[in-house]
Amino acid sequence: MTVAVETSVVLDRLAHVSMARGALDLGQRLAALDRFVRADLVDFESELAVLPKGARVVQQAAHHLLDLRGKHLRPTCVALASRFGEGFTPRARSLAVSVELVHTATLLHDDVVDLAENRRGQPAACTVYGNAASIFAGDWLLVAALRKIASAQVEGLLDKMLAVIDEMILAESLQLERRGRVVADREEYFKIVEGKTASLFRWAMLAGARSAGLGERAEGALDRYGLHLGVAFQAIDDELDFRTGTGKDPLVDLREGKMTFPLVVALERVPALKAQIEDALAKDTGFEAIATAIRETGALTATRKLAEDHANRALEALTLLPEGPARDALETVVLASLERKS
Repeated sequence: MTVAVETSVVLDRLAHVSMARGALDLGQRLAALDRFVRADLVDFESELAVLPKGARVVQQAAHHLLDLRGKHLRPTCVALASRFGEGFTPRARSLAVSVELVHTATLLHDDVVDLAENRRGQPAACTVYGNAASIFAGDWLLVAALRKIASAQVEGLLDKMLAVIDEMILAESLQLERRGRVVADREEYFKIVEGKTASLFRWAMLAGARSAGLGERAEGALDRYGLHLGVAFQAIDDELDFRTGTGKDPLVDLREGKMTFPLVVALERVPALKAQIEDALAKDTGFEAIATAIRETGALTATRKLAEDHANRALEALTLLPEGPARDALETVVLASLERKS
């Protein structure tokens, strides 16, 4: 399979919808996005492929996940933001690779923390190579990412990424501390989401903007876009935990005691669920019944509305940017993220 074909597959993963299923406008938008950004993502894939491969188990574990190829949504954001200025230059491309390496590193670490057996439909790196190798592989990718950012020599981006990594670690730590503690705390939920998910989207938008020489007004708009895209993305992820046939194992977050938005809403509406959830977590059973009870509160509808609200705020941020293919493409990313199934 050529890089060009793989890039088309990556774009298709943004949304598992099609013209045949009635999503004509989104289907047309995705086709336009594919045409607009394909060459940039081919270049991105080529540079990503240069990451050293060797006999060391750390490198093997890292490439195990990289070779499974995710959505590459964050590098796409770098590319699209750069199109408002100088374009996807070699410097922007290097930053796109950096953000993907950081994202991959967090997944390697997450799978160890979550005791995950699978990732992207295949055995997780920690299952194949062991927990220690996965941890070190994540560290190796973080170092590689920071080196690339430093070599790009774009003012402020290295310090900003260091701050983002710090924010992500603290958010993940807070989530770990609260795991299994059944408390409906919206403020805490958003603190975790903005730290562990939205912060990296914000950096991707900033990297594209700053590498392309955009001004503060455009940077601010793209930063807000990244924030709201990240929250919408996580809200949909929370909803997918309660769906079947989505490409991810159902109820994983519920079984791990993570306070996702559906749980927060359900507990607000039916406080008596707290004891039932705590009992299920203690006995490690009965999660299907809990999931049914959560669905009956309308929590999934509320979670969908949260995603749509933040998607609309992301679209509103784009109104400060010039009309054209780049803005249309970023609008498509938001709309497609709402319809994703994995």
